[in-house]
Amino acid sequence: MGKTKRYWLLKTEPSEWSWSDQEANGGISKWDGVKNKQAQKNLKSMTLGDLCFFYHSGTKSRCVVGVVEVSREWYTDDDDEGAVDVKGVGEMRKCVDLKEMKGDKGIKDFVLFRQPRLSVVPVEEDVWKKICELGNGFCGDGKEDCESSDES
Repeated sequence: MGKTKRYWLLKTEPSEWSWSDQEANGGISKWDGVKNKQAQKNLKSMTLGDLCFFYHSGTKSRCVVGVVEVSREWYTDDDDEGAVDVKGVGEMRKCVDLKEMKGDKGIKDFVLFRQPRLSVVPVEEDVWKKICELGNGFCGDGKEDCESSDES
C-alpha cells in the first residue's frame, strides 16, 4: 500500500521568518521553535515529501504565500529541541488571504479556523486543492512556470 501524501500549514511571523528568508536560505530551513504540544505532534506526523503551505501570520498580513516540502522528518538537535527541515517549492501565484479563505464555502471546516493559535495544522486534501485554486496554484506545481523572483 502506497503512502498517501499529506498536507499541512506552517505559520510564521514574517518578522521572524518570511518567505524571502526561506528563499534566501537556499530554499531549505529547519522548522523549529514549536512549543505547543499539539503543533509538535503535527510536526512529528510529517513525512518526507509532504507539502506545506507557508503562511504569514501576524497583524500586517495573514495569508498563504508559498509552498514548502518536508525534506527531513522530525529530529532533535543538540538542545533537544525538535524540528523538521523544509525546502521551498514555490511561491503562490496570488497570496491567499485569511478573509478570502473564510469567505469560501468549500473550506469552512478548516482546522486553521477552529484552532487559530496552532502554528502547525493539518490540511485536508480538498481544502489544499481549494486554497491552491484561490491562489491560482504555486510555482513548481507543474502548471505554467512562474517568473523568477531573482532581482535583476
